[in-house]
Amino acid sequence: MKHVLVDTSVWSLALRKKQKDEKEERIIDRFSKLITNLDIVIIGPIRQEILSGISDTQRFNDLKNRLSIFEDFKIGTNDYELAAQYYNECRGNGVQGSHIDFLICAVAVNNDMSIFTLDNDFQHYKKYIKIKLEKTT
Repeated sequence: MKHVLVDTSVWSLALRKKQKDEKEERIIDRFSKLITNLDIVIIGPIRQEILSGISDTQRFNDLKNRLSIFEDFKIGTNDYELAAQYYNECRGNGVQGSHIDFLICAVAVNNDMSIFTLDNDFQHYKKYIKIKLEKTT
């Protein structure tokens, strides 16, 4: 079984955006297949990002309930340590990124997962750390 860690950008496209263009529909199709094949992985910080910024209580609760069927993948100390190492490595090479992005990278590498994201920052990280990215086109 191939596990894919799905970034906030893909979840947001699938769960929040109403109107989608042809490329976005293909991405949603890929996302749906991952769910159907039980290949999808979510971590707590991504869940938090997805739910953050929703001021309407009803929408928040609806989205929280929809996400509740997905169990958070356990993050360990080694993931946090590797994320810090990745942050330092990329920053030392002039590449900025968020702590959550580097945690996503670390969890993926430590658990032999690929990352499904629409965030182009991961292309920059890939120059300095050995992450596998799912194709989005």
